[in-house]
Amino acid sequence: MRTTVTLDDDVLLTVKEEMRKGEGKTFKEALNGLVRRARYASENGAEPPKPFKVRAKSLGVYPHLNYDKTSKLLEMLDEAEYK
Repeated sequence: MRTTVTLDDDVLLTVKEEMRKGEGKTFKEALNGLVRRARYASENGAEPPKPFKVRAKSLGVYPHLNYDKTSKLLEMLDEAEYK
């Protein structure tokens, strides 16, 4: 059956990722596979995973460090670790 649907950007990315995973999969095959997996998962009582949330925490600022020169900062951290 042919039909026209409008996919959200995140859904389109998921379908494209599925196409890349399965070598030679067409858009149709990737989309049908994803829909089937979602359908069977919901029939078996599986819940979709909860969205991952990042909780930012301030680590503070050290005025004596120059954050513009990250290679120098990493070098200083390595020296401190191996002393």
